[in-house]
Amino acid sequence: MAGHEFFEPADRKRPVADPTAADPLAAEQPRHSCDPAFRHGVVVGFDGSTSSERALAYAIGMARRSGSGLIIVHVANRLPTTVWAGCEPPVFVDIPDHRTEVLGLELACADYLAEVPWILVERGGDICHELEEVGREYEADAIVVGSTHGIVGRIFGSVAGRLAKRAQRPVVVIP
Repeated sequence: MAGHEFFEPADRKRPVADPTAADPLAAEQPRHSCDPAFRHGVVVGFDGSTSSERALAYAIGMARRSGSGLIIVHVANRLPTTVWAGCEPPVFVDIPDHRTEVLGLELACADYLAEVPWILVERGGDICHELEEVGREYEADAIVVGSTHGIVGRIFGSVAGRLAKRAQRPVVVIP
């Protein structure tokens, strides 16, 4: 089955409660904008790196065995402007990232994705938060990520390690 691209704006805003409403928290309902065909699917973080390709291969097998869909998530770059402007509080700037389009085209041409239904979701922000958020929205059975190798992961902590600590669903880390 061919993939579908489901783009989300990188600067999603949460609804603000109506101060005149009887129940001020009523405006903050969970998001139900995701495709119901992919409920209880497998979420996989993908950026085109070698480790994310291994995670994708594992997630494809996992989705195929469970008979569910695959939700491929690419988190776009966001940088704090405090680095450049010295402003307080930190403001995040979306860096133009056409990588999601390129990844989508590569995935659409991939024969190995013909085995499972899949979609590509683009998000912007913290990778761990966005993967968990997509997992929550789709009520995913698991989140699959590749391990981080390198000095950045050692200094700031790996995405896989941070996600495993905070996730509300199983996290599978592929070396």
